[in-house]
Amino acid sequence: MSQARIIDGKAIAESVRDEISSRSAALFEASGVRPGLAVVLVGEDPASQVYVRNKDATAAACGFHSVKHSLDADTSEADLLDLIGQLNEDAAIHGILVQLPLPGHIDESKVLRLIKPEKDVDGFHPVNVGLLTAGERDTALVPCTPAGSLVLLKRTLGDTLSGMNAVVIGRSNIVGKPMANLLLQESCTVTIAHSRTKDLPSVV
Repeated sequence: MSQARIIDGKAIAESVRDEISSRSAALFEASGVRPGLAVVLVGEDPASQVYVRNKDATAAACGFHSVKHSLDADTSEADLLDLIGQLNEDAAIHGILVQLPLPGHIDESKVLRLIKPEKDVDGFHPVNVGLLTAGERDTALVPCTPAGSLVLLKRTLGDTLSGMNAVVIGRSNIVGKPMANLLLQESCTVTIAHSRTKDLPSVV
């Protein structure tokens, strides 16, 4: 068994933020455009509030035009869909992120499908899911956790992951499945383990 390696995620994240900040500044200098991110939070879930606060702060630190919409937990589905429609047509907003989970009376699928695929920075729209699954990663928007995990792997192991064995634990639409697809496109041999996997230690 190969020796485990500790990945310094904080250091890599800092370098990525620096690179994004530089690219954002260069874009603004060349065109006067700032990348625009709109984050929508419905309700007062403590974990979601922390996530949104961190995303907003990071976007601002990178020179983005960052907008946060905090809605009451009893906001109607129709009102949320109306807001998404407005953000879809807002030229200053290039990415829309709806913090999940949503309150039970709102159909998450309906909300995510309404976001324009080109503004779907979470990569949850069926168009982006399909593009990633079909191997068209360059045209798909990819969920941030698997995309970030791939950055961590490449900056630790090198740009070429071809031929490596990878075990993905979990099969969620948000992390597990897109992570497996990304690794397959890097020509890894991928095993997906999940809650029904038998004898997990032997798989890992």
